[in-house]
Amino acid sequence: FFVRWHLSGVPQNPDEKTWKIKIGGDAANTPVEFSLQDLKTQFEPVELVAVCLCSGNRRGFFEPHVAGVEWAYGAMGNARWKGVRLKDVLAKAGIKKDAVEIAFNGADKPALDKTPDFIKSLPVWKSMDDSTLIAWEMNGQPLPVHNGFPVRLVVPGWTATYWVKMLDEIEVRSKPEDVFWMKTAYRVPVGKFPAIDRFVSQESPNGPNTPITSIVVNSMFTNIRPGSRLAAGRTHELKGIAWDDGRGIVLVQVSEDGGRTWRAARLGQDLGKFSWRQFSI
Repeated sequence: FFVRWHLSGVPQNPDEKTWKIKIGGDAANTPVEFSLQDLKTQFEPVELVAVCLCSGNRRGFFEPHVAGVEWAYGAMGNARWKGVRLKDVLAKAGIKKDAVEIAFNGADKPALDKTPDFIKSLPVWKSMDDSTLIAWEMNGQPLPVHNGFPVRLVVPGWTATYWVKMLDEIEVRSKPEDVFWMKTAYRVPVGKFPAIDRFVSQESPNGPNTPITSIVVNSMFTNIRPGSRLAAGRTHELKGIAWDDGRGIVLVQVSEDGGRTWRAARLGQDLGKFSWRQFSI
């Protein structure tokens, strides 16, 4: 499962017994804090399977070149997450009517004073979605440290820049978050991205770009490489995965002649609308 951190100051031995998550902000009614044990005992637990896809997955193939980690195909994973609904936790603090965004910070810190802290925000409507979780478990085990122990944000359907790891602070805001990681990073040119789920408070009224949000429907083969030669006169099984932003993969078609004709592939187990779907033909 891929690992991506923006800051080098990642605690290597966080103590789950002393860890706290603090909730406040100018648009919260009452500041509160919870321990990991509080989350596990005071709220209804939820499990779901969801693709965690780095916003820069396949960036290394972009033409023209785009700055950033030059990922190939591997900056993505699919896991079963367990935690609590973010909206249930936020309800304990209370959200004022003028709240526009919920901001999230983790325990990772920059090595240099001038490096901006990694803070991300979500629109209130996405934060209140039933599928947005504060998760402490991954595939039936406690989160690995490199994947966000003791808890991380899970935002199914949206790219992983919003899935803040080692989450320890939540701020309910009446104004849009304006840190580097929101106003400058992880943005794409207007009109170049199918923004079905818009992040209106982070859009520039007349600006050239808009924030990356939902995952685009996509697929890939997993058992052959580009340029592979397959022997004629034999049967070959092609395998792959397909995924989207949570509307759910219901059909995968494969072409053997450059798109002139198509055949439906066999779909694997349906693990939920936010999971990737295996296919074969």
